[in-house]
Amino acid sequence: MILSVSRRTDIPNYYADWFYNRIKEGFLYVRNPMNAHQVSRINLSPEVVDCIVFWTKNPEPMMERLVELSAYSYYFQFTLTGYGRDIEGGVPHKKEEMIPVFQKLSEQIGSNKVIWRYDPILFTKTYTPAYHLKAFAQIAEALRGYTDQCVISFVDEYAKNRKSMASLGTYELDEAELFDFAGKLHEIAEVNQMRIATCAEKLDLQECGIEHNCCVDKNRIEEIIGYRLKVGKDKNQRAECVRANMRHYDPMSPLLCGDILPGDKITDRKVSTHIENTLCDGFGWDAVKYP
Repeated sequence: MILSVSRRTDIPNYYADWFYNRIKEGFLYVRNPMNAHQVSRINLSPEVVDCIVFWTKNPEPMMERLVELSAYSYYFQFTLTGYGRDIEGGVPHKKEEMIPVFQKLSEQIGSNKVIWRYDPILFTKTYTPAYHLKAFAQIAEALRGYTDQCVISFVDEYAKNRKSMASLGTYELDEAELFDFAGKLHEIAEVNQMRIATCAEKLDLQECGIEHNCCVDKNRIEEIIGYRLKVGKDKNQRAECVRANMRHYDPMSPLLCGDILPGDKITDRKVSTHIENTLCDGFGWDAVKYP
């Protein structure tokens, strides 16, 4: 099982105590959003968790206790952008605080286990292509040697964010402008010894030197754990934030938000390892054959 922690909310930043309690007890509960009284119990033992993928804008609350994850393989997807407090109001100062946190985390666990995410990219009168290129270059230079990959995505407009996008005055680039912009991002990443890839993008930017990547990177996980994985494509979509439920947070509860209620039905969700029996041969990942 690949444990994604979590695209729905920033667990490393806001709920680190809860997560470590769940690791200690070896399970968690997840409530079915379509059936409030249907609760799944998920086994978190190292025997079934092949890798943990953390998603965060600030992993600092977790960093002093990473030794508690010594039985697990994991890596971090660390979002670090050039936006100000008008877009990311809850994030500490990027240059003074978050870049040093990124560097410290990389030194602690290894540069291959900290992926820089510069996303989502949106364009406004303030956050122009030129602004993004300048911010991207400054961050990339600061992170040189602390990561080997940057992942980007462009903001998608949909029903639930249309109003907020309109209030920000966002606009889209035409295809030629977008490809020019993407090509310049690639050049900056290359100078700073990083590969660059997209996440959840339909647009193919490979001619700009930008790879098409999965949100949860199978190849990355195989490199970290040293085994081949037999696992299908991640079908989950980016989910909305659950910040409205934070008032129900209890670090001792098996549920992230709330408690088990009368009438709840708890069932064990079947989970298992995706590791195949064959060890990687050590001659490079291109030599590994996948089913």
